[in-house]
Amino acid sequence: MSEASKTSDEKAGKVSERHQARSNARLAAVQALYQMDVGGADIGDVIAEFRAARLGRAYDGDTAEELAEDLPADADFFESIVRGVVERQGDIDPSIDGALAKGWRLPRLDATLRAILRAGTFEIYGRSDVPPKAVINEYVTVAKAFFEKDEPRVVNAVLDRLARELLGDV
Repeated sequence: MSEASKTSDEKAGKVSERHQARSNARLAAVQALYQMDVGGADIGDVIAEFRAARLGRAYDGDTAEELAEDLPADADFFESIVRGVVERQGDIDPSIDGALAKGWRLPRLDATLRAILRAGTFEIYGRSDVPPKAVINEYVTVAKAFFEKDEPRVVNAVLDRLARELLGDV
């Protein structure tokens, strides 16, 4: 293998590792937001718990089970999502409510689905470094780890609507 090919392959591997670390961080952020929503846990305690014990777990894209510890979550990215959702929840929740189908409101949704929509909405509104289409795809994948029916389509529809309202054509 040439030196140029090796360098290209190494760069691709680094990008893939970074992508996987961020995907793992998104899953962990959804779990943390769920824990705070259902259990009323404090943000500082939840972030400390996840940083200490849970962020070393990998996610395979099919299930929300613990896997090998070889590709840990990006802890800083995880924390930015969790803190961002909490700080902007007063704007995020009404936005999600407005994007849901008529007759549906955020409190009526499953707590896991609420956490997924909140995290995805925060990334669309608060993380300009991640393209909205990538955010939508990532959270649809997270939804598929928890749900087998319509919920992934709900995530896609709501986040797509919010991205289009904010940014126009995405």
